[in-house]
Amino acid sequence: MLSTGAIMGYISVSGTGFAERTRGWGISLAKAGAAAGLFAALAGTSPSARLDVNVERMRSDEGMLHICVTRDDDYFPDCEEDPNRITRSIRADGSLTARFTNLPSGGYAVSIVHDENSNDRLDRFAGIPREGIGFSRNPRFTFGPPAFSAARFTLSNGEGRQDIRMRYFL
Repeated sequence: MLSTGAIMGYISVSGTGFAERTRGWGISLAKAGAAAGLFAALAGTSPSARLDVNVERMRSDEGMLHICVTRDDDYFPDCEEDPNRITRSIRADGSLTARFTNLPSGGYAVSIVHDENSNDRLDRFAGIPREGIGFSRNPRFTFGPPAFSAARFTLSNGEGRQDIRMRYFL
């Protein structure tokens, strides 16, 4: 059971809130590829890394998984306003691995929303997520989402993998 402080932490998340709306998370693969190219240009390196995100401990196979990869702590965890985010939306009943290719080396963080009712937003009750959420490196958190630094990992040239456990509070 979450404490009153935890409930208030979810209500007071900065910006538009943690994935208040996930519009924009379902961008086309062409746009995602363009975003990867933009990452490379901004980083000054050639894109050559691959990231596999594996989703674990889902409570149901209903709805969609909205996965967002960002390099900017100002837009973590909801990524909604991040012009350089890279996203994938996959059916929860299909493969639970999303692959991101042509990424430049550097620091990243991943956030996932299990949109069980496919309404393109994170449903909440009293500020607490009613649907699953997960983050790279599986950090512990109780008073709102984790900080970017807790979810940040370094992707080097080659391959990277994040096994992300979903968490459900209600």
